[in-house]
Amino acid sequence: MHLSRFNPLRFAHLPTPLEPLPRLTQALATSPGGGPELWIKRDDCTGLAGGGNKTRKLEYLLGDALANDATTLVTQGAVQSNHVRQTVAAACRFGLECEVILEERTGSNAVDYTQSGNVLLDELMGAKIRRVPGGTDMNAELAKVAAEVAERGGTPYVIPGGGSNIIGALGYVECALELVNQANEMGLEIDRIVTATGSAGTHAGLVAGIAVMGADIPILGIGVRAPKETQEANVYKLAVETADLLGHKERVTRDMVVADCDYVGAGYGLVDQEVIEALKLAARTDAILLDPVYTGKAMKGLIALSRAGKFDGETVVFLHTGGAQGLFGYQSVLDGNLE
Repeated sequence: MHLSRFNPLRFAHLPTPLEPLPRLTQALATSPGGGPELWIKRDDCTGLAGGGNKTRKLEYLLGDALANDATTLVTQGAVQSNHVRQTVAAACRFGLECEVILEERTGSNAVDYTQSGNVLLDELMGAKIRRVPGGTDMNAELAKVAAEVAERGGTPYVIPGGGSNIIGALGYVECALELVNQANEMGLEIDRIVTATGSAGTHAGLVAGIAVMGADIPILGIGVRAPKETQEANVYKLAVETADLLGHKERVTRDMVVADCDYVGAGYGLVDQEVIEALKLAARTDAILLDPVYTGKAMKGLIALSRAGKFDGETVVFLHTGGAQGLFGYQSVLDGNLE
């Protein structure tokens, strides 16, 4: 796919491990059909300030930023954004300034949520942070901050929430290629990939990568925010655009994009008991640390669907997008629920 022509920088710890989850597999072998055989793609291990899926995207985004002589990265996310943490880290790595807009999306005023976890790491790495109320037009805020950077003589490079644009999605085209190559080397036949789907870039990049390769592996996104119709439309649009950038727009079809948004709960970043149980089960079987916002909800969905027999007899790879640093922002929510 000649991804090198997009001039990515190389700072992620790749390839990330592809590992079996034997104890979680055993724990979910309760359906009449025996449940799935579970594996995990460890994109929590990409290495940039704790790792996570945004690091792959940032290799391409930083390559583009430096090619355009950027002096300042400008991005946004929720208060406990994993994307923001990794973007701030990338700015440090390459000597750039970083302006961050944090949206108070959940409405939480808890001290751990507003000051610990990813926020603490953002501050440690020197990000310039401004906060805005939930529901703010974040694209308008990004444009405003970028204009301020330009007015004082800097060159801004705007990265959308989650790093989810065509350039960022290339990181997950590359991940799809990496995952298929690893499976081939192991003699592992993958029946399905399951991952969290939010800002759409990871999901779309995987779809585009699998489609362009012709690997024919279904990808299920477990939604963390938007309704199914909205999420699938966002992912499909970005997947088509990404495949078009690679010269194979026609290979992405609408039926390749599937999102199950039944596990969002009360809303983005809001934790219910099923999410806590998913966090506990992953941690207490194969010592996998998930986050409450993305991977915890994706695991909540995976567990429920497995127990309902939806994946019986399949080999399922769970793509771990990282975010365990955010656990510390949810201490007050988890207290008393970890027995």
